[in-house]
Amino acid sequence: MAFETKEQVLEKILSQEKTPCPHCGVEMNIWEVPPFTFSDGLGWGTPYLFVCFNDECSLYVSGWENIEENYAHNASYRCMNYPGTKQFECIPVFSPIGGTGQIIDDQVLVEQEMLKEKIKRGFSILTDAYVSKDAVTVVRMLLDGTEPQRVRLKAAEMVGDIGELEAIEPIKNVRFGNEIIQKKVDESVQKIHERYFTRECPFCVEIIKKRAKICKHCGQDVAGQ
Repeated sequence: MAFETKEQVLEKILSQEKTPCPHCGVEMNIWEVPPFTFSDGLGWGTPYLFVCFNDECSLYVSGWENIEENYAHNASYRCMNYPGTKQFECIPVFSPIGGTGQIIDDQVLVEQEMLKEKIKRGFSILTDAYVSKDAVTVVRMLLDGTEPQRVRLKAAEMVGDIGELEAIEPIKNVRFGNEIIQKKVDESVQKIHERYFTRECPFCVEIIKKRAKICKHCGQDVAGQ
């Protein structure tokens, strides 16, 4: 059984015509479902839905009075549809802006496409750098905060494979602010040490031979340390 990624689901929805709301006829918006369950608690079943955010929609307009009379709550309904089906349901909203933060508008789509292209470009550069053993480029992309997290994570992994001792100092002096990337950097530093049979002096933190008894930098006795 093949499972689609969230990105593949979105691409499929974008290739479809937007569903018109059966209550007002206005095209529904693509809506990213929030990270909490709905209705029976079994989840939404899809990462994206079509939702009508027309404030003049008859369902939305009448919903305020209906819920107030029957449930004594200040809320209304928006019409939602499961993409590719004729299944329409109601989703509760508790303010005029409720749920609008998950709307996938044109600007969001442009930003996603730009990020996708940037990741693709970054991976291409890293692949070339790996083949040519260009550790300098890998380290540069790892340290570049404007690169996508996925690119920096891949660079953190690569530097452990092709990085030399000179790569340790610049990446050890940075706190990456991302736990996964930081862990991968620490693992890569250890891989470089293992490859060159080195370690850090426990006193001055300079790089020394693993079997060294006296640190050549600070003169401390490091035997057994």
